[in-house]
Amino acid sequence: NMKLFILINFTLAYITELLGVVYTEGGMVQGKKVNSDGLLRTMDVFKGIPYADKPGVFEKPKRHPGWDGVLKATEFKPRCMQLNLLQSDTRGQEDCLYLNIWVPQGLSVSTGLPVMVWIFGGGYLVGGSMGANFLDNYLYDGEEIANRGKVIVVTLGYRVGTLGFLSSGDASGPGNYGLWDQHAAIAWVNRNIRAFGGDPNNITVFGESAGAASVSFQTLSPHNKGLIRRAISQSGVALCPWAINHNPRAFAEMVAGKVGCPTDDQMMACLKLINAKELTLAGTLSLAGSPSTPIVGNLALSPVIDGDFLPDHPGNLFHNAADIDYLAGVNSMDAHLFTGLDLPAVNKPIANLPLSDVKLLLGSLTKKGEASINSAFAEYTADWGDKPSQETIKKTVVMIETDYVFLVPTQAALYLHASNAQSARTYSYLFSEPSRLSGVVLPFPSWMEADHAEDLQFVFGKPFTTPLAYWPKHRNVSKYFIAYWTNFARTGDPNKGESNVPVTWPAYTTSGQKYLEINAKMNRNSVHEKMRVRFVNWWSNTLPSI
Repeated sequence: NMKLFILINFTLAYITELLGVVYTEGGMVQGKKVNSDGLLRTMDVFKGIPYADKPGVFEKPKRHPGWDGVLKATEFKPRCMQLNLLQSDTRGQEDCLYLNIWVPQGLSVSTGLPVMVWIFGGGYLVGGSMGANFLDNYLYDGEEIANRGKVIVVTLGYRVGTLGFLSSGDASGPGNYGLWDQHAAIAWVNRNIRAFGGDPNNITVFGESAGAASVSFQTLSPHNKGLIRRAISQSGVALCPWAINHNPRAFAEMVAGKVGCPTDDQMMACLKLINAKELTLAGTLSLAGSPSTPIVGNLALSPVIDGDFLPDHPGNLFHNAADIDYLAGVNSMDAHLFTGLDLPAVNKPIANLPLSDVKLLLGSLTKKGEASINSAFAEYTADWGDKPSQETIKKTVVMIETDYVFLVPTQAALYLHASNAQSARTYSYLFSEPSRLSGVVLPFPSWMEADHAEDLQFVFGKPFTTPLAYWPKHRNVSKYFIAYWTNFARTGDPNKGESNVPVTWPAYTTSGQKYLEINAKMNRNSVHEKMRVRFVNWWSNTLPSI
């Protein structure tokens, strides 16, 4: 009998490894085994595990009641309900709080692996846990990162648009529902990831754009105390001008008007009775920009200072991240995408961009009248000489928006993180690999560097999954990103871990302010200090004193 018992147990253990059945708090889940690169290396992939129940409209997420039997986790779940790209209809569904997990396996079952939790971007308006899909190749497929870095990758869905971020500005509709979703997913990972072979005490949250600002908010909220070990923000921090809506009531009243609800103290009670599709369609944002009304001012559905998830202005919450290692950076022309919508001449080789438009743009970003416009104009044109070329003027405009929208707030966040750090380390980067589209595809000019979101393909290893679309140098860029990112997740130091790196990346300190420039040509000249210090100084110190 003893032999039989051992045999049955051995067989069960073997089958479990084969089928990848995992016990979670909600019940058993079964994923899918896929072959990864290399001999005897496989990957367990779980798609569509619920981390919370179907959320109520304008309510915080609730724990999932669980399920009987084995949940087949083999397909991505639909994204949260959101507008389509034309804002003419909706896609996705209300029942959307699911996550996906990639677990790399070697000869023996993995244990104690670092965990990297991805928060997607999309202006708090659109996006999904699996990202855009091209020929069944999903943008946020975690396999390359997991395999190359020997880490577990988790991607999560969260509510966006009206359902995720509408706020009445008071207790009747506090807002931040999408941030609570992200928090619930991080807490679920902390409680359950050990069963998948992960280390619950070594969770790194990482994200891009609105996802990067979300990462920043998660590290600053007191609700995540002890859940997050490290964090990476790619092109976005809580201090970005678009990251917080200081007057959410105005947008909520506009939505109420569209769906026939009153705008008095009964507004939220009425909105909760409107169906989700109608609420989502009512939350359209203007994606038309101009020098006097730049598009960055239109992102009205964003987090709010609710006195709960965010008890205070983010700038006053960095003590909560004192023990969370933080790595953050921007792309060299991060706002090119937005500048092209505000000033279309930027992408038209033969169109002239009048200096009056440069001043109009500075006026709308600085919001302090003639004195601030002239001061900023003098700073940004100091190197122009007598006859600036159109290329010089257009590049300058892209840098004005890049500084304001991404770069200066990121430098401020790094400075605050390092100033408040206890055990935490701080790292800063600039991604400058020229766009694959520059000078090749209209309307992208030949002088264009790294645009917004261009880092994503490299972080997620696309040059390896779709090799024909890339040059060998792009595989190097991807290798560098994955090496630094996963080393950082493992040890808190991007230079130390399972992967070799091309250049030693020094930590950012308030005195040295060193940063690494990431591109295909990396060598000891890739380390710099005090990123765009003249302009950071102008926005941070000169402008407030005008």
